[in-house]
Amino acid sequence: MKFAFLRRLCQTALAASLTLGALAAHAQEPVKVRFQLDWRFDGQAAPFLLGKAKGYFAQEGLDVSFDAGAGSAAAVARLAGGNYEMGYGDTSSLIEYLANNAGARIQAVYMVLDSTPAAAMFMKKSNIAKPSDLMGKTFGAPVFDAGRKLWPLFARVNGLDPAGVKWQSMDPQLREPMMVRGQIDVATGFQPSSMLSAMAAGAKEEDIGMFYYKDYGVKVYGNAILASSKFIEQNPKAVAGFLRAFNKSLKETIADPEAAIRYVKEREPIVDSAVELRRLKGYLAAFVVTPGVKSGGLGAVSKLRLDNQVDDVAKAFNLKSPPSSDVLFNSMFLPASSERQIPAPVAVK
Repeated sequence: MKFAFLRRLCQTALAASLTLGALAAHAQEPVKVRFQLDWRFDGQAAPFLLGKAKGYFAQEGLDVSFDAGAGSAAAVARLAGGNYEMGYGDTSSLIEYLANNAGARIQAVYMVLDSTPAAAMFMKKSNIAKPSDLMGKTFGAPVFDAGRKLWPLFARVNGLDPAGVKWQSMDPQLREPMMVRGQIDVATGFQPSSMLSAMAAGAKEEDIGMFYYKDYGVKVYGNAILASSKFIEQNPKAVAGFLRAFNKSLKETIADPEAAIRYVKEREPIVDSAVELRRLKGYLAAFVVTPGVKSGGLGAVSKLRLDNQVDDVAKAFNLKSPPSSDVLFNSMFLPASSERQIPAPVAVK
């Protein structure tokens, strides 16, 4: 009788131990994060791929999967569709989407590009020397291209009629070759990516002309890391952990772009490392390591500037219910300011 009691006691203790162990193991399971990139796995994706390969996301208790995208504006719609918890997309496109979709709940949580990389690109033989020369020209871009979406704002701040050009829609891979062949006059897109595609299609760099939107009055932020409000509410620690891991990865990418490109090559062996290094350095120098970021740190925004962006985009797109900047950008998950500073001196060339 005594031995039977002891046996049952041991069995009960063992069962309890196994239950607690299972619960502990379940509690330690990594949080799955499906992340939508804005484009294919190229140089701009280096900090994401570096963090994945070096285990920075895993160290934060995250199981992150990255999917290639179809444009920084399209990334917003895909995230809103519910198939992704987080993503990387254009903030002006996010403003437009939130204004036109009252039920959409997405927020930017970390600003990566301090200004938009959108530009209007053309062959110099087209005799385009100033923005007004664009009037009457045929533009080409996918319908979801952020540069195309921002055209009304570029036109408005430069005193042009947004309807004064003809748009031809096409797949992204056709845009630059058609411009080089003279089938369209102007291609909108993100730089330096679009220029590199034009060069790959046979154009010489010195024969390509460019109007960077940021240099012609379009003072808006570019791409940011986005998160669905549902994921923010259910997994706030995961959002903060993702940003810590990404922030660390981005700083390492800035410090050593050559090393970061190796992780792009590992993920996408067919890429040309030299081309992707040039692409990465172009983004870092012009849109990430800016004077404002050097003084204010990575990831953050100026509320006044973001307020102005909402106003500008609302006017350009005729938005009736634009979101407030507080709804648009959630800063509570940013790493500490000291962690977001770029060590000086930094010279990305």
